[in-house]
Amino acid sequence: MISNRKIFLRNSAPERSARMVENVFRCKWSLTVYQLLSEGINRPGEMVRSVEGLTTKVLNECLRKNMEYGIIKRIEYNEVPPKVEYVVTPFGKKFIRILDELKELQNEMSA
Repeated sequence: MISNRKIFLRNSAPERSARMVENVFRCKWSLTVYQLLSEGINRPGEMVRSVEGLTTKVLNECLRKNMEYGIIKRIEYNEVPPKVEYVVTPFGKKFIRILDELKELQNEMSA
């Protein structure tokens, strides 16, 4: 007699975190932004000047997307002219560590 009872349940990937990783890798500039922030380059104009091919429009889209996920945060200073800086959040530090682990895994697979 055949039983319809399932022995193994299919576990799906965590929906939100999987989408976040997918969106970060879809934006080719996110990893560059993380690298810039780790080197202390945290002002948008300085970021654009530091990377060939990066435009202000694309950078702003990338920064906005990363802020929505809570990976980076915007700090606005009440000055004239306006001053804005971006920093990695504590959650963002954890997320970037995971991306570093993925890079190490890729290196092991390539070796």
